[in-house]
Amino acid sequence: MRFLLRRASFYLIALWAAVTFNFIIPRLMPGDPAEAYIAKLQTQQITRAQIDAIRAEFGVDPNVPIWKQYFDYLNGLLHGHLGIATSQFPSQVTDILRQSLPWTIGLVGVSVILSFLIGTLVGMLAAWRRGSWYDTTIPPLLTFLSAVPYFWMALGLVYVFGVSLNWFPTDSGYDVFNVTPGWNPDFIGSVVQHAVLPVITLVIGSLAGWVLTMRNTMVTTLSEDYVLMAQAKGLPERRVMFNYAARNAILPSVTSFSISLGLVVSGSLLTEIVFNYPGIGFALFKGVQGDDYALVEGCFLVIALAVLIANYLSELVYVFLDPRVRQGKD
Repeated sequence: MRFLLRRASFYLIALWAAVTFNFIIPRLMPGDPAEAYIAKLQTQQITRAQIDAIRAEFGVDPNVPIWKQYFDYLNGLLHGHLGIATSQFPSQVTDILRQSLPWTIGLVGVSVILSFLIGTLVGMLAAWRRGSWYDTTIPPLLTFLSAVPYFWMALGLVYVFGVSLNWFPTDSGYDVFNVTPGWNPDFIGSVVQHAVLPVITLVIGSLAGWVLTMRNTMVTTLSEDYVLMAQAKGLPERRVMFNYAARNAILPSVTSFSISLGLVVSGSLLTEIVFNYPGIGFALFKGVQGDDYALVEGCFLVIALAVLIANYLSELVYVFLDPRVRQGKD
């Protein structure tokens, strides 16, 4: 328990550091959100008082000390206020993130979980049957597919299955003209239909990493004394494979999975752009494209928070899976 409390303290400090850097770095960049927004107005009829009011609204008033801006920023975070998105003025950043996050979590979250489960199982079987045709064929094939860039694979799938065969739609995340967003069969079916190609792209592109990690780790684990002892005792093959070899070999994959799960909220930028998918990755792209400091800050903050939470949860899983951690850290 003390170990978990110490780790929680560490992640709270890391969160504070992430928040602080998220505040400082945009302010070190040339210009400010107010200037970017004023430039988009393309008007000469703007007074100094209006410019000062815009800077105050965006939290970059040069007349306010930087330390006060920092505490105002922290106070805004505590109250759920991340600023105004200048690229979609007057929309709040929190509203944009609230709309984008479910799309990304649904798309990339499902993709990461499917990749982890399928890749871990395939890698486990490849290691258990090492030297067979299965082991010499499947991992190299998946490695070749993973070498294809995401956007090329996405474009190829769109052309073959979307344009040529017309099996799947190629527009945004759902049929905006014929369905109403909500928990209704038409909307859910439309979302699933639009998500098939992006999910296939992400799963195929990341499958090889999970397969190779699990296979190589499990090959080493199979030579350990406790696995050989379990085989010598005549335990069933499935029990030895799952309870003894795979349970210990999966630990490095759990760490990678937690990091990947944390990065789910960042989306897969290129994939979302190719498929015009309304996730947080696409929102981040539009924020960078539109010099929207507040939106970029909000996206980075959510990404950092998700990574920290996912890593802490992975440590909880480690304590459960590996008794040595539990005995040595309590």
